[in-house]
Amino acid sequence: MSYESLKLYTPRVNEIDELVSLDKICLGGLWTLDNYERELQSPNSHFLVLSTNSVGAIIGCGCFWRILEEAHITLLMINPSYQSQGLGQLLLYSLLKNAVSSHLEHATLEVRASNKSAIGLYEKFGFKIAGRRKKYYKKTGEDALIFWKSDLNSPVFQQELSSWKKLINKRLINSCYLPPDLICY
Repeated sequence: MSYESLKLYTPRVNEIDELVSLDKICLGGLWTLDNYERELQSPNSHFLVLSTNSVGAIIGCGCFWRILEEAHITLLMINPSYQSQGLGQLLLYSLLKNAVSSHLEHATLEVRASNKSAIGLYEKFGFKIAGRRKKYYKKTGEDALIFWKSDLNSPVFQQELSSWKKLINKRLINSCYLPPDLICY
């Protein structure tokens, strides 16, 4: 069996055009070139991108802002050609692990009310709906659901993260992304 390795890393400035292209494919152009440049330069932004060795291109991206004791997840996207393979779980797990390592206590995010697959992912990780932003997405007028996750530094959540790591590794091995002896991030 041939395995394809994944790379998860902080994006470089020379990859901004690629991020904008991925954003157009996944989110309809939510962020501009200027937005990505600002995020890469901000000390409060924690950015991760995902690529594979065979494609060499960025296939996913996640970002959160550190706001006091909160990780506000601003982006989580996987190229549609790579969805439903556990890669969104890997990105969300990695963002939450980074938030825990940064001693943040809560995580929050907004998601389109119609994005059922993303909502399912967030609910799997224990996020709960905390509210709704009416007509939040300007291009479509669609509402955003506000999700919230507390107690990131609790022993219970630490155990949940450990369990998620095992499940994600198993899923990635089954999807031929990791050889069985490689443990994910």
